[in-house]
Amino acid sequence: MLINGDNLRTLGVGFNAAFSRGVGQAESDHLLVATPVPSSTKTNEYGWLGKIPSVREWLGPRVVQNISSGKYEITNRPYELTVGVDRDDIEDDNIGQYTPLFEELGRSVAAHPSELVYALLKLGSSTICYDGQYFFDTDHPVLDEAGTPVSVSNYGGGSGPLWVLVDDSRALKPIIYQMRRDFAWVKKDKDTDDNVFERREFLYGVDGRMAVGFAFWQFAYASRQPLTVENYEAAYVALASMKGDYGRPLGLRPRKLIVPPALTGAATAITKNQLTTGGATNQWQGTSEAVMTPWLA
Repeated sequence: MLINGDNLRTLGVGFNAAFSRGVGQAESDHLLVATPVPSSTKTNEYGWLGKIPSVREWLGPRVVQNISSGKYEITNRPYELTVGVDRDDIEDDNIGQYTPLFEELGRSVAAHPSELVYALLKLGSSTICYDGQYFFDTDHPVLDEAGTPVSVSNYGGGSGPLWVLVDDSRALKPIIYQMRRDFAWVKKDKDTDDNVFERREFLYGVDGRMAVGFAFWQFAYASRQPLTVENYEAAYVALASMKGDYGRPLGLRPRKLIVPPALTGAATAITKNQLTTGGATNQWQGTSEAVMTPWLA
């Protein structure tokens, strides 16, 4: 292949097409537990996470809900992925080997939100959220009906594989996926570029800016205890019983049981089997949908 402007442009279009195919092949597992939120600054503040507003009877003047009583910030970070194509491979028309590479590049970009989201989720029992507690913790402070602080748990403890029960129907899910700038295709593919002159290498890649952080801890219950019927029941009841301040029920309905590959069988048995291993009726069949994600492994 001749190294000229027309051929390099055609080559770049082909690489971009392969990249786009890869993007379309990846699954959006992160949307099970994360809400995409646009960002226009370096850091976004989420003070409103300290309040879940509720409707009240209108008696006298309106009561304005204060949604900026706390401080929780998420700072965007830059990410990139770059692939080099040897000038000799282009010259020798040996570029077919790069097509699957660019497809995998696209897959990697599409999977990046899931990598970020589930990496944070796995750190939930050791990472602080908006209320000053670990996101998965046994003593989140909540006001009871009388306005007295009480401790509420969304964590079952244990030391095994992590499994998480969530209500994924809410507008705001347990994790915020903050998007400052989506990944954009970039290239340095002119024959006069320094990378070609110095290393005989044409460069293609993507870069973007984004970040993840925790939202409402009340919308997820996690455990590292064995995934048994008894532990599932305890998690289900705890999540469905979550209340906001002053005893207001949050109306949560556990809908997704998210597990790593190692717990796929146990999760399926609890949520899909009609009978237990002992032959009795499985009363938890259909109470949630078991979802396996490799990012939780």
